[in-house]
Amino acid sequence: MNVAKWVSDTIASPAKKGFPVLSFPAIQKMDVTVRDLIGSADLQAEAMRLVAESTPSAASVSFMDLSVEAESFGSRTVLSDDEVPTVVGSVVDEDTDMEALAVPEATDGRCGLYVEAIRKVVPLIEDRPVFAGMIGPFSLAGRLCDVNEIMLLCYDEPELVESLLEKVSAFLVEYAKAFKEAGADGVVMAEPLAGLLSPDLAAQFSGPYVKAIVEAVQDEGFGVVYHNCGPGVIKQIDSIVSNGAMGYHFGNAIDMADVLPLMPSDRLVMGNVDPAAEFRHGTPESVRAKTLEVLESCASYPNFVPSSGCDIPPMSPWENIDAFFDAVDEFYDKN
Repeated sequence: MNVAKWVSDTIASPAKKGFPVLSFPAIQKMDVTVRDLIGSADLQAEAMRLVAESTPSAASVSFMDLSVEAESFGSRTVLSDDEVPTVVGSVVDEDTDMEALAVPEATDGRCGLYVEAIRKVVPLIEDRPVFAGMIGPFSLAGRLCDVNEIMLLCYDEPELVESLLEKVSAFLVEYAKAFKEAGADGVVMAEPLAGLLSPDLAAQFSGPYVKAIVEAVQDEGFGVVYHNCGPGVIKQIDSIVSNGAMGYHFGNAIDMADVLPLMPSDRLVMGNVDPAAEFRHGTPESVRAKTLEVLESCASYPNFVPSSGCDIPPMSPWENIDAFFDAVDEFYDKN
């Protein structure tokens, strides 16, 4: 697919389709667990196919599992049946010899399963682009160091952090290329930890590394959607925009109406119905109301696409998910 054309066609269309980060809730329809899903390329492909079959989403998005890349570097992952995996502990600290830190192959460990899942599902979804999920460079570095520790290291050991970022960025370029070779139309790159940085630190420790990954893999046939659900987006907007991604996805820590005027008009800008408070713990009525509220404040911008604020949790009721898509249709049918 020519993803650059898909972006321009989406912007030109007067009626948008919802583009939530929706994949894990498929476990409910499949009667499997998260633990089952993340260990099987076949189940992942079937989950994506099922979501595409069940919803009028603008694109198919694979799993925002922000543990898988860190696990390839040696991090310990905690698994459960109904929650997304989490990383515990650290493999890098201030005493680590960065030259000795091995960079895994792009398909080592469960990363290989996620790439294979994309290879399997691409032939099954022909009516919309297929995006793989991957973590961003600072967020991966934070999982390898421990989130609190890397914030201190940015001040105390900036050279160590930069060395780590160079290594994880090299890995992420190859990981994105593996998805590209497998047939994905792009990646959604999740960089949430960068949203906690000051503008100067974000410009030093996230922006240039994201930009390098985008420049290495993005072309007309393969796009990058940058995701940041942190509260610092507005103040970081210059370095965020400069990364050159085809699309931007923001969380509910900010007001979409505040960020849209600051974004290039030729890039998709997506968000931001609360995935926890609404999709997971809300009601169909509250999801409808919040979706319409976001649309009312943002739909005057042609490049706005309604979405969840982040990955929709695995046990979110499908009645709430359906209510989101129904509200999107309701809004554009009236306007």
